Order: sequence, then C-alpha cells, then structure tokens
Amino acid sequence: MASSAAGCVVIVGRKEMKLLEQAGSLKGSLSVEEQLSLISGCPNIQEAVEGAMHIQECVPEDLELKKKIFAQLDSIIDDRVILSSSTSCLMPSKLFAGLVHVKQCIVAHPVNPPYYIPLVELVPHPETAPTTVDRTHALMKKIGQCPMRVQKEVAGFVLNRLQYAIISEAWRLVEEGIVSPSDLDLVMSEGLGMRYAFIGPLETMHLNAEGMLSYCDRYSEGIKHVLQTFGPIPEFSRATAEKVNQDMCMKVPDDPEHLAARRQWRDECLMRLAKLKSQVQPQ
Repeated sequence: MASSAAGCVVIVGRKEMKLLEQAGSLKGSLSVEEQLSLISGCPNIQEAVEGAMHIQECVPEDLELKKKIFAQLDSIIDDRVILSSSTSCLMPSKLFAGLVHVKQCIVAHPVNPPYYIPLVELVPHPETAPTTVDRTHALMKKIGQCPMRVQKEVAGFVLNRLQYAIISEAWRLVEEGIVSPSDLDLVMSEGLGMRYAFIGPLETMHLNAEGMLSYCDRYSEGIKHVLQTFGPIPEFSRATAEKVNQDMCMKVPDDPEHLAARRQWRDECLMRLAKLKSQVQPQ
C-alpha cells in the first residue's frame, strides 16, 4: 500500500515497497509493515467498501466484468462516494453507462509500474461532475501521484495515443529496413527518452527556438513534409514480429527468469530516476 490517505488504498508488492523504503522513496508516513498490516481480504463487496469515499476498481480489462462490478457498487454507495476505474483503454461512456451515480464516476488510469511512474490520467464520463474530477485530482496528489486531466474521453486516452504513435512509426521503420530493432530502441533510450524525461514535447519545442511561435515559423513546414511520408497503420505482421523478437532475445532472452531480471533492473532504474526528478524538479 503506497498511501494511507483517507478513503483510498493503493497497493503494490512487498518486494517493491521494500525497495522504495530502502531508497527513501516510500510514499505515505507509515513503514512497509505498518502499511501492509492495514490490508485484508473480504468476500463481501458491500463489507469491503464500507466507509470508503473513493473506490478504485482494478480488475482485468474486461468490459462486461467491470460493468458488473460497477453495477454492484452503484447499488451500494450513496451520493458522496467516487467510483473510479484503473482501465487503460475502456471508454467511460461504455464503462459507466446506465449507472445511477454516473456523476460520481471517473477513470483514474495509473501508468505501469505506478509505484515508480506517478502519472494518473483522469478521464471523465460525459456526465461526470466537475467536483468528482477535482476530488480525485486532489486525492491522487495527496497519495504522491501526478494526476492530469483529460478534458473529454477519446480512444486510448492521451498516454496510449502518444505511445501507439511511437510504436506505429517504430514498427514501420524496422519493417521497411531503415533501422534495426536494437538501434531503434537506442533512439529512444539515448535520445528522445532522455530529452523527454524532464520536459514534454511541447515545452521542448518552446525551448528549441525563441518560444513556440518562433519554432512553428521555423520548422512547421519541415515537420509537415516528414509527416506526409508516414505510412499506413502497420499490420504488425508475424514476419516483422519474429524479426523484432529475435533481436530483442539477443539482449533479453524471453524465458521467465531473464524477463523478470530485466524488469527488476528497469524498475530500479525508474526508481532512481523518480528520486532524481523529485530532487531537481520544482513541485
């Protein structure tokens, strides 16, 4: 559990929490053992949510399963409780359709792994009350996350739309033989990833000229010229997938042991980066 903020519980594994504690990055004021001691199981959904002011659903990405759970919760809660989903792709208009308490419903999508990456996308249903968004935003900040507001629902929300745009062009560049999979990843890890670790693409544009207007005057025509050469949505063919997989397996074999070790290394790097950002970036 990353925080003991009233009405909300954010859960991570004991191992990850120990790493955070050792690095001085554990969220909340309680120790790992104190936080874990507050967690318990409950076979009855009504009993499980008793007294909660914010309920965060985290079941698998199955629309019907989620709708079933929210229908149950909708019949239990009063007008004060926020119903929130962790979905990364399901539209709020479908997820919360027909609920009596729809004004209290919102998607609060955390980024994996959420104990190292603080961003939370807040995506409202068309009928979500502004106070629901405000309360969820305040709660996420209180527990140490970094919430951002998506003004209206869109497929993929914001993070995945940007991520899929990168994946799409990366796939095309590899498929067309322009770059190897390993070199493609270097462009991100040693180039764009470092550039965007502290500021986003729009601020990067702003700083790479004398402000945004200057940047657009200088570079917009060149950008449009390159964008016109982008191809169609890739089919993610088996042949290209096998080529990419072969290259990836040279670096990280795809057996459970090697994948787990690489994920642990990644998480430790993210933890160090998060700590560095907390030290140098104004809050």
